[in-house]
Amino acid sequence: MGKDAKVAPYKEIKRRNFLEIGFRLFSEKSIEEVTLNDIGKESPYGVATLYRYFNKKTGFVVAVAAWKWEEFREENTKRRPKVDFEGMTALQMFDFYLDSFLELYKNHRDLIRFNHFFGTYIQSENIDAETIRPYQDIIKELERRFHDIYLKAEKDKTLRTDLPEQAIFSTTLHLMFSSVTRYAVGLFYIPEKGFDAIEELQTLKEMLITRYGVET
Repeated sequence: MGKDAKVAPYKEIKRRNFLEIGFRLFSEKSIEEVTLNDIGKESPYGVATLYRYFNKKTGFVVAVAAWKWEEFREENTKRRPKVDFEGMTALQMFDFYLDSFLELYKNHRDLIRFNHFFGTYIQSENIDAETIRPYQDIIKELERRFHDIYLKAEKDKTLRTDLPEQAIFSTTLHLMFSSVTRYAVGLFYIPEKGFDAIEELQTLKEMLITRYGVET
């Protein structure tokens, strides 16, 4: 085994440590409040080592976002009732897609909060296309998976295809994600007797299924 092959696992351990610390601090506070020095000081590997991996905060922030979303994507893939949705209708696949947002809210509210801060940060920093690409690739993968649902719908007719694919994808993505984000970071209205966020999100999910599903 060559020297580089031996060093690679240790480099990945260090990189992962920095990403984990960055995600924790960014989601607890905000991205603007946390510096690379803050992250380096939290890590046993130190500030100097961090700067050897990431010399700019923008690149580090995007790396954190891409890593964490990829982690969630892999976890969510394991929840599939069937590998590659084999034997499932487009509507069943759509149901799983919408349910992924509820899963996100139930178990990953820190990721939702981070993404809320991330959206504000990338707009304020005017990050160039090359730097933001790892994050955009995650979104493109989600879009590609939705395309598979639409292709299935064209065959089994359990989901509407008289509406543009992009319109359905954009509407469902924005409605579900904005809703879980609002519940995670703070609501406009909180009933005196409290509320059940999961129940309300489930209602939104059912409304979208009614809107786009086709009775057979």
